[in-house]
Amino acid sequence: MMRKPQRLPKPPWLKVRLPQGKGWQTLAGLTQSLALPTVCEEAKCPNLGECWGGGTATFMLLGEVCTRACRFCSVQTQGRPPLPDPTEPARLAESLTSLNLNYLVLTSVDRDDLPDQGAAHLLACVAAAQAQDPTLKIELLMPDFRGDPKIVEKMTGLGVAVLGHNIECVRSKSVTVRDPRCGYEQSLEVLKKIKSVNRDQKTKSGFMLGFGEEKEEILETFADLREAGVDFLTLGQYLQPQKTKLPVSRYWSPEEFEELKLEAMSFGFSYVAAGPLVRSSYKAFEQWMLGQAHERTI
Repeated sequence: MMRKPQRLPKPPWLKVRLPQGKGWQTLAGLTQSLALPTVCEEAKCPNLGECWGGGTATFMLLGEVCTRACRFCSVQTQGRPPLPDPTEPARLAESLTSLNLNYLVLTSVDRDDLPDQGAAHLLACVAAAQAQDPTLKIELLMPDFRGDPKIVEKMTGLGVAVLGHNIECVRSKSVTVRDPRCGYEQSLEVLKKIKSVNRDQKTKSGFMLGFGEEKEEILETFADLREAGVDFLTLGQYLQPQKTKLPVSRYWSPEEFEELKLEAMSFGFSYVAAGPLVRSSYKAFEQWMLGQAHERTI
């Protein structure tokens, strides 16, 4: 009889403060009143308290249900979720009048059930936000659209500050970690396509550690992402969100993340955010600003 793998105890550096402060209360009230889900809540982000306390959040578009079943993600999955809400672009724009943001981060679930996989809805959301505040910097973390080059090309014309897509894990773990409809090579092709269409578009990707990867594989992923032209990189620790999801194979220490950050920078990224609690949208505006400053010095 096979024994279930024991869960690793969380190390002390993964303890986070509970949400608090006026900024968190304002955002919580706004997202509830306008029925705008945030990836901070849906993905159980460990930085929710820090980011919301500072008045920033990442909105999740196309609903709260994903068509994929990646084994690391806590977002609910269904084969045919409810259709996208046509009022979402207007509600997103309305929220901007109260948030007073300099930098807006948007992401979405995957919608393989839709003919265009939700691309037109994302375009409408970004356009509504840009019309509401033309000076607003926008970062969009988009799906892979099953690698459809025509859809990816459309997304490059949005005029956003950063267009991102996460590779999620190293190549050898992709089959175990990700849904069969996505994968390491497909994500790389999406990132390459963005740069081939618009070489001036800033791109971003990220992946997690804790699935059993080796350091050599991490360095290989750095090289692959840079070959794809990725400008900004995020590197964080995988945390098991539910008992039904993959267990954590290893907790990488803050010191190891700092070493990996330095090694990643040597590959030529404009900016690297690395740490146990780092996520794709963590301090996104700060990352973008520091990346811009870095480019002015080279």
